[in-house]
Amino acid sequence: MKISTQWLNQYVSVGIPVSELADKLTMAGLEVEGAVKRYGYLESVLVGSITEIRKHPNADHLKLCDVNIGDRSILVVCGAPNARKGMKAPCALPGTFLPAGRAIQKTTIRDIPSEGMLCSEAELSLGPDASGLMVLDPQLAEGLPLIEALHLTDTILEIGLTPNRPDCLSFIGIAREVSAIVHQPLKFPEIKMPQASGRIDELTSVTIQNPDLCPRYAARLITGVTVAPSPFWLQDRLLSVDLKPINNIVDVTNFVMMEMGQPLHAFDFDQLAENRIVVRTAGHNETFTTLDGKERRMADETLMICDGQRPVAVAGVMGGQNSEIQKITTRVLLESACFNPVSIRKTAKHLGLNTDASHRFERGVDPAGTVIALNRAAQLIVELAGGVLVDGIIDAHPVPTPVRRIDLSITDTNRRLGTMLDQPEIIRCLESVEFQVTARDSEILTATVPSFRVDVSRPEDLMEEVARLWGYNNIQTTIPKISPATRPISRAIEIKDKIRDRMAGYGFSESISYSFISKNACDLLNLPENDERRKLLHVLNPISEDHAVMRTSLLPGLLTAMHYNLSRQSRNLKIFELGKIFIGRGQDQQPEEIETLAGLWTGMRFDQTWHGKPISCDFYDIKGILENLLASLEITGLSYSPMPAPSCHYTRPGHTAQIICNGVPAGLIGETAPAVLASFDAKQPAFIFELNVSTLISLPSGAKMFAPIPKFPSTGRDITLIVDNHIQASDIINKAKSLQENLPEKWMEHISILDVYSGQPIPPGKKSISLRITYRSFTETLADQMVNRIHHQLTGGIIQEFNAALPA
Repeated sequence: MKISTQWLNQYVSVGIPVSELADKLTMAGLEVEGAVKRYGYLESVLVGSITEIRKHPNADHLKLCDVNIGDRSILVVCGAPNARKGMKAPCALPGTFLPAGRAIQKTTIRDIPSEGMLCSEAELSLGPDASGLMVLDPQLAEGLPLIEALHLTDTILEIGLTPNRPDCLSFIGIAREVSAIVHQPLKFPEIKMPQASGRIDELTSVTIQNPDLCPRYAARLITGVTVAPSPFWLQDRLLSVDLKPINNIVDVTNFVMMEMGQPLHAFDFDQLAENRIVVRTAGHNETFTTLDGKERRMADETLMICDGQRPVAVAGVMGGQNSEIQKITTRVLLESACFNPVSIRKTAKHLGLNTDASHRFERGVDPAGTVIALNRAAQLIVELAGGVLVDGIIDAHPVPTPVRRIDLSITDTNRRLGTMLDQPEIIRCLESVEFQVTARDSEILTATVPSFRVDVSRPEDLMEEVARLWGYNNIQTTIPKISPATRPISRAIEIKDKIRDRMAGYGFSESISYSFISKNACDLLNLPENDERRKLLHVLNPISEDHAVMRTSLLPGLLTAMHYNLSRQSRNLKIFELGKIFIGRGQDQQPEEIETLAGLWTGMRFDQTWHGKPISCDFYDIKGILENLLASLEITGLSYSPMPAPSCHYTRPGHTAQIICNGVPAGLIGETAPAVLASFDAKQPAFIFELNVSTLISLPSGAKMFAPIPKFPSTGRDITLIVDNHIQASDIINKAKSLQENLPEKWMEHISILDVYSGQPIPPGKKSISLRITYRSFTETLADQMVNRIHHQLTGGIIQEFNAALPA
């Protein structure tokens, strides 16, 4: 919203510097985003005195003028017919940019240099006269900047209004706020209706077929008008707020809209079929040509202003070509209405039109100001365009606006604001912006909300008014009382924080995606029909087809992110997401929400450098990440088992493991199936894991036990076994640990896999597994024979358990 301070002073005496006004408005909730001197371009235009005039030697219609600009005299080539010796006129020096976009510079005109330009008032946008030089007061001093000489001090304020303050989309609305701030009375424009004749109800009528969309529609009729350009003062007012002057009729409607905040529209009365107005919704697939010359197809719920036969305007948005004001117009029907904000917002969005009128209507206009603005516009049209006002006014008001009264507690107000305001001070604040306040008793005030404040509906709104009008800066800063007692962080929050921290430490980036996915996401993951993740919860009003249901897996988001990165040549990707999935229980019930962690690794194991060959990541890389993560979370009882091929829906059979925690399935890890990668247009292998974090949170954490630093050295032994292919290395490791429990000496400190091999010379159906066992005693140094004895017992037990053989 642009506000001219010069125009603003017509309604309230500001009386403070512009910088202070901007600060006070901002602190009152009307943020001033910028302030621009409107006549800043005149800073290099000086008062010049023509001391000598002579004829141009090379042109009959040009003159050479010696112009005194205070500190020196310059030569200016001038063609103005009224230029004369001794007169004072504005002189624009080189570097000046005039409003029309013309840049003044030193130039040569017919072989004579010219060091500036003597200007007319039209060239400076200070008046309409372009016939000759602007004549200045002869008492003005030469060289005085024109801004100072003519006291041109207008500043344009750019105010960023929030959508809940449509009452400030006008000069009177801003003036009302300024009046409360500077404690000066608000001056409303004087409305004196001209003498009228005839009866409007004999010439026209208004019918409202949809009162819920148009609660009020008022009209006046003016005959015998003359359409012509507006006087300079009116054009200047509109130009100051970036509105283009059209003609005296249209300009008056725009002027009153800016003055009072009520959009108006003027119809050529002779173009209205049957000379009447009908307010209705559009017919099915009805088209209409708006003032911008575009034919538009209306939605069925679009509110239209029609005559007796056809639409003539889109209500609250834009008029039509078939009834616009033209040079030959002599009778004008003036409209002032109040429309349903939601209806106008939908219409403007559907048509892609954002006009000054729709901007105000879709936020809410003052229903009580409809007739006032109409009378103000009728008065100005008769003054500027002549004609005769037809007596009477049509005011169709099928849905009167209820009066809003709100009770306000003095104690609650002070408690919530942190103030100690008394009753008179609160009344003063509210009455300064036209609330009518009465005291029921010493504690309760009853405030009648003015009709233009569509944003005030509850006591808290009144408290906000008191706070901003009393001054936010006047509210003392206090420290809230906080109990010193603390509570331990919940295990759920602690685990989730640790997961994010650890995954970032492992080089993974966190991905945050929508909780909504497309309906076919389950098909893309190749989930069977009986899979629980196909119990989808549909979104009633989705933002797009790709976000139509609540997600039942985090993988679609990660795979989509993978495709996005690959298409931008980012081929090494390590990402994870921690969030909830939603298993539907029916559209009318809350879904089951499961906290889930998913990760994806694709590309190289390490970033490629000059001293190493590129190595692709594999299953064991991401398995190592998951093992370290769970170990850092102190999750015990962890094991992995091969996932049966029928259960590998979106991972490769034989390359997928199920994660078991204390005997409870907690997730899976594996290589993504090629068919699934193709569904997401991901063209390189990817390894993924899914983990049910809700299950992990419910598990008890492992106890931390102190262990002293070993005093005695360790010793290692290797063992290589030939076993059947179906035997897992983890089973062998677990068996070795269980065997140690039955031995008197608990010397086995660690056991790990060294190698797994199949192929020649290993027999078909067999594989070779090499293990390394570390032994240590906490009481003595182990001798070789002592270690060999224990190692032989463990080896024998493993061979017997798995029917294994030692290599030849």
